[in-house]
Amino acid sequence: MEVSLWLLGLVIFLAVAFDFINGFHDTANAIATSISTRALTPRAAILLAAVMNFIGALMFSGVAKTIGGSVADPATLDNGVQIVIATLIAAIFWNLVTWWFGIPSSSSHALIGSLAGAVFMGAGSDHVNWSGFIGIVKGLILSPVIGFVIGYLVMTLLKWIFASRSPHAVNRGFRITQIFTAAMQSFAHGTNDAQKAMGIITFALVAGGIQDTLDVPLWVKITAATSMALGSSVGGWKIIKTMGTKIFRIEPINGFAADISAAGVIITSTLLHLPVSTTHVITSSILGVGSAKRFSSVKWSLATRIVMTWLITIPITAVLAGIIVKLLF
Repeated sequence: MEVSLWLLGLVIFLAVAFDFINGFHDTANAIATSISTRALTPRAAILLAAVMNFIGALMFSGVAKTIGGSVADPATLDNGVQIVIATLIAAIFWNLVTWWFGIPSSSSHALIGSLAGAVFMGAGSDHVNWSGFIGIVKGLILSPVIGFVIGYLVMTLLKWIFASRSPHAVNRGFRITQIFTAAMQSFAHGTNDAQKAMGIITFALVAGGIQDTLDVPLWVKITAATSMALGSSVGGWKIIKTMGTKIFRIEPINGFAADISAAGVIITSTLLHLPVSTTHVITSSILGVGSAKRFSSVKWSLATRIVMTWLITIPITAVLAGIIVKLLF
């Protein structure tokens, strides 16, 4: 029992670390446009993101149950706690690597890929719920496509509505509205991304025999929400630079369109209990908005690099987690 409690303590520590890193890694995506257009100062944007992430994280738990039970049944795993430890180590490592290089990769892809790989190598392929895993992956793939389309349509509509207005006056007005869309974006991030750490902790609690159901305890919600908010307060300046300046020159009206499009997709996914990559949705929304503004203005070479990172994240983290679970346990 002492070993089990020690391992569970390690799981909680790693989950908090993952959520903290997720906070400054992914939240940077949520506030990048508002900072780049100077709708908010960096300090104000980060504070806003931290508060809204915390509120969003406490309000929902459906995504956590999906994470905790769709890839594998923790109650059937003899070494489920060890599998979660390997999962979190692999996901944290990949998040730090992509953060270091300023690439907006997906913490969701990293976690799902790591969990599938750790279960596969640690318990066997028959313990992986392939239908549940594929269902999550489909949602992760489809959501950025929807984000791109909605971003394109919203920006096209805004261009039509404000075609006769002075660009200076339009951007001045949308710089104000960006404060609210940045808050909405951060809230949406909290509703979906913080639940992934909640789900993985609950997975470990069930695997360790501490509880019988995938219902998320209140202390787990508060822990995940707090670590996400603290991570958000640190900020992820390399990601902000990539998202806010390198894809295309974002103006306030573009930032508004991207923020409201991405937030809508993420919140809808949360209500449907679907884990999505906030990074993918936000980035694809920005790409859609940029394409509607002027297709040639988008730096497609950078966009290609980002998409390639998305594609390789799940297989790389799956292999990495499989190796870790074999080496450590």
